[in-house]
Amino acid sequence: MKGHDTAALVLRATLGPMLVAHGWNKVAGPGGLMGTTGWFEALGLRPAEVHARMAAGTELAAGVGITLGAAGPLPAAAAVGLMTVAARTDHRGKGFFVFKGGWEYAGVVGGTAVALAALGNGRYSLDGLLRRQRAGVGPALLAAGIGTVSAAALLAVCYRPDEKPNETDD
Repeated sequence: MKGHDTAALVLRATLGPMLVAHGWNKVAGPGGLMGTTGWFEALGLRPAEVHARMAAGTELAAGVGITLGAAGPLPAAAAVGLMTVAARTDHRGKGFFVFKGGWEYAGVVGGTAVALAALGNGRYSLDGLLRRQRAGVGPALLAAGIGTVSAAALLAVCYRPDEKPNETDD
């Protein structure tokens, strides 16, 4: 397909560095890792310090993997997992639009990662160089499935938000 490899490169060059920037910001942005830990504590992710490091590391690794076009569709699965957790914790109940705190950004990033898994990393990638191309419905379902199931498991075990006074069963 004409343009397939270029489309994959453009998607990877957009999504990957953005994830790297977000991961780096969790470590070295205003407030640094301590600020990210406090934010995750407020969200209810326990233990917050572990989750702050895990989220930053996963964003960095997924971003590099997507940028280089390596190990597809696993970096896409990591992006889906990250965005699923973000949508469920930080963006939940705030509607669609990100400027109101909604899940728009998380949905677009997660959907783009699944689309990239379906498209494959293309010829201009590390996977292409190594002739390990994976594309189609299978890799897309794998990225969506691994990401969503991993996020659900993490949330089931580690998500403990503080109850607000109006959320009790009294």
